Amino acid sequence: MTQPIIGDAFGEMIRDAWAVHTGIGPRPLAGGRWPRPVIEVIERDDGLINGAPAGHYLSEPSDWRPFDHRAVGLCRGRVLDIGTGAGRAAIELQNREIAVTGLDTSLGAIEVARRRGVRDTVLATVDEFSRASVRYDTFLLLGNNLGLLESPERAPVLLDALSRLAAPGARIVAQGTDPYGTTDPLHVAYHRANRDRGRLGGQLRLRLRYREVATDWFDYLNCSVAELKGLLAGTRWRLQSIDDRDHPYYLAVMELNV
Repeated sequence: MTQPIIGDAFGEMIRDAWAVHTGIGPRPLAGGRWPRPVIEVIERDDGLINGAPAGHYLSEPSDWRPFDHRAVGLCRGRVLDIGTGAGRAAIELQNREIAVTGLDTSLGAIEVARRRGVRDTVLATVDEFSRASVRYDTFLLLGNNLGLLESPERAPVLLDALSRLAAPGARIVAQGTDPYGTTDPLHVAYHRANRDRGRLGGQLRLRLRYREVATDWFDYLNCSVAELKGLLAGTRWRLQSIDDRDHPYYLAVMELNV
């Protein structure tokens, strides 16, 4: 069986989604057929495959979920939009005259964000960028990007990197998902298997696939609020508030300890 090419699958997908969205991409095919839909495919390490249209990465605020609006409303000062993707949140922050930097590891996503008008972008990991001299008042992690904590081993490393970029009184505004309300037997079994391996139940092992390209496998963490509190213990960050009115989705605001 032919294996996928390892590369910027997310960027390739976002480029195509942007081309279809703007109508400046591929022309109609022979016979008047239009290009295929752009679908994001997520593969989990137990073999589960999920797919969804990629257009939501280009969504306007009128199409956002309520917690997206509340998260943007919690941003203050200079903002680092971590995992900016196609820049949907960064563009809205710019429209509100808030200084924002869009950070992503995908070259394709950064290119599309720039085309859409995001003025300040950085292609880097948080660890790489933590050596920069700039300081931020808010770190924004939308699109379930609290999952970038990855694991109990990785979380303190990421949180320490953010503390090096933090201005006094800085906050993290992150959207997460509590994985444990599900009754889906596939997910319940996965949580159990994770615990048997010494992992958190919602510690996902994933890769993104798009056409012939795939990312490397990576960890992505869906955690309960109680687990999040445990991950913050011993770091420079404390949990300031939880907004879970859209359960199982929640907004967590974490503040830098003085």
